[in-house]
Amino acid sequence: MKRTRTSKAWMREHVTDPYVQRAAAEGYRSRAAYKLIEIDDRDRLIRSGDTVIDLGAAPGGWSQVVARRMKGNGRALALDLLEMDDVRGVHFIRGDFREEHVQGQLENWLADERAGLVLSDMAPNISGVPLSDQARIMHLAGLGLDFCRRWLKPEGTFLVKVFQGYGYDDFAREMKSVFQRVLARKPEASRDRSAEVYLLGRGLKQELKQDLPPEARNGSGRRLEIG
Repeated sequence: MKRTRTSKAWMREHVTDPYVQRAAAEGYRSRAAYKLIEIDDRDRLIRSGDTVIDLGAAPGGWSQVVARRMKGNGRALALDLLEMDDVRGVHFIRGDFREEHVQGQLENWLADERAGLVLSDMAPNISGVPLSDQARIMHLAGLGLDFCRRWLKPEGTFLVKVFQGYGYDDFAREMKSVFQRVLARKPEASRDRSAEVYLLGRGLKQELKQDLPPEARNGSGRRLEIG
């Protein structure tokens, strides 16, 4: 198939992208690894000994960052609809997070242990219909948030990719209803033209902790913030 002018421009931009070049040199599977690296350097998300869930993990760049920074101390699980090559120290489940039986596999792996960090870089296949694509993106983000309500430690953290546009403000408000503190992050590795932004929720609100077993309740209140 003959390449279009648009595809040629994308390829030229891709091969000259400094983050693509850096990923190749440093052994990361995608430039997206540097988005997580930058956010973790700033906000200290990845903690040694924690249980980490990576949703929408393929091709594995974020899982590589998690594994390297945890240094074998803790548990990590990656989940994606697409196949992913093994990352040492990371358990992989292939499946659609929208399906209950796939979430059941993830919950079985947790074995009643709550996660300290849930990462969601999930995105649907793009149809080219902006309103439809945005709705599907926000739906995936909502599923990740629902999972955190049930399976995140009281002091845990949720980092989720969303796109500014229809439904963004509603989802940010929903994040605020769940977490004590909510922040927005736009890492340098995100392309300027992209509407993607990462929302970071920290610490479950007190009323959500009441649904947890007594031994899981701890943490202190924090002021809500976006910015």
